Amino acid sequence: MKRLFLVEPVIALYALSGLVNFLLIQQYIYRRIWERETNSSFVENESNSSCHQNHSDPVYIKQQVVQEISSHFFMYLTLIQSIPGLIVTFILGTYSDHYGRKLSLLLPSVGALLNSLGTLAVTYFSWPIYVIFIPSTLSACFGGLATLFGGAFAYVADVSSSKQKNVRMALLDTVFGIVGGIGVLSSGYLLRAVGFNWLFLIISLINFVNIIYVIFFLEESIQVSRDEHGQVSGCDKFREILSGILILYTSSSFRKRVLIGMLLFAFSIVVLAEIGTSGIITLYELNTPLCWNEILIGYGSAAGLTTFLTSFLGVILFSRYFQDSLIVLIGILSFAGGMIMTIFATTTLLMFLVRVVSVFATMPFPVLRSMMSKLVLPKDQGVLFAFVACLENVAGTISSTLFSSVYAATVDEFPGFSFLLAACLTIIPVCILCFLFCWRPQEGDYAGLITNENDS
Repeated sequence: MKRLFLVEPVIALYALSGLVNFLLIQQYIYRRIWERETNSSFVENESNSSCHQNHSDPVYIKQQVVQEISSHFFMYLTLIQSIPGLIVTFILGTYSDHYGRKLSLLLPSVGALLNSLGTLAVTYFSWPIYVIFIPSTLSACFGGLATLFGGAFAYVADVSSSKQKNVRMALLDTVFGIVGGIGVLSSGYLLRAVGFNWLFLIISLINFVNIIYVIFFLEESIQVSRDEHGQVSGCDKFREILSGILILYTSSSFRKRVLIGMLLFAFSIVVLAEIGTSGIITLYELNTPLCWNEILIGYGSAAGLTTFLTSFLGVILFSRYFQDSLIVLIGILSFAGGMIMTIFATTTLLMFLVRVVSVFATMPFPVLRSMMSKLVLPKDQGVLFAFVACLENVAGTISSTLFSSVYAATVDEFPGFSFLLAACLTIIPVCILCFLFCWRPQEGDYAGLITNENDS
């Protein structure tokens, strides 16, 4: 059977199942908490949800309590997934340089299947919502989105030239956004038509298809020498992996250390701001004054994910005329503008216009990864992207905890404060990118650094 060097289908299937699963779990938990706290059913109609806007209404007070409890529940769910996921991401990502990339793509897909099946059991048997923690923790032990993306970006780095990396890595984000957008756009209609049980079953089938593709159709991107690795002990292998990260700093020029350090710091702050707000946007839309139902939430999530496509087109266009640091700067400013507009989005129209302002919001991620990839030798791509994935995991965990806590504390007085905080955080990477833009680390600098390392 002829195998393919296409990792994009893995990202597409994972996005289709993962984003819909994430959106459904949020809504399912919110409804269960609503029923418990208000002693009433969560009722949906064509225009809005069970949402009360009269501040003197006792149900409105309970509604704000539901918002706070749901926010904390999502925070705990993120935390219990992050710690095992962080360890697995590091181990799988760094071992991929020795044993190949497919394991980093396969295990997260297996974990996603276990998670969807566990959630299906919770919804079907109406178990307590805290049981959801069990399949979520189990799936984290197989890695997660960070592990999958780390393996996918390393895979692309293996099969792409230096000039192709910007576009190929942006393409992965685009596939993730487009396919995920299609999924969340249809999730509201499917949820209303068939309910949670059938949707979680469909998600499980998609995860199973993804596993089959990785095992039987995807070709390995690097050559693995089993004889060579059979002569090395496990401790020596792990020591070699750890030294790979240290070599990026201790055995490199000062200029290269500064570049990698600043890019990693800028990347972590962007992750902190963007992932943190994505975790509370559904709660914000369910709350007054928007009071969105599942249909509008699906449309809003799909509109937000179209930024992956527009950002991809932006990367292709801007790469012809601008250097990488300026492209990242444009993307950060687009995201910050969307966050500021979200604060004042009190109508459905304005909330959709937020997505227009954020048209290039995801450009920083692939371009920053590409910039770091150009600074590293081909044999160290897995180490780099494992480190980046772990950093993304840590920053995502911190952001989820931070923004969920801030939202729960400010939902009564100023529910848009979390978005203001995210916009303010972008000042840090903007300053870093302005410095890099003035410093002008062109493609020649990257190539020179790699050449110098080879010579040494």
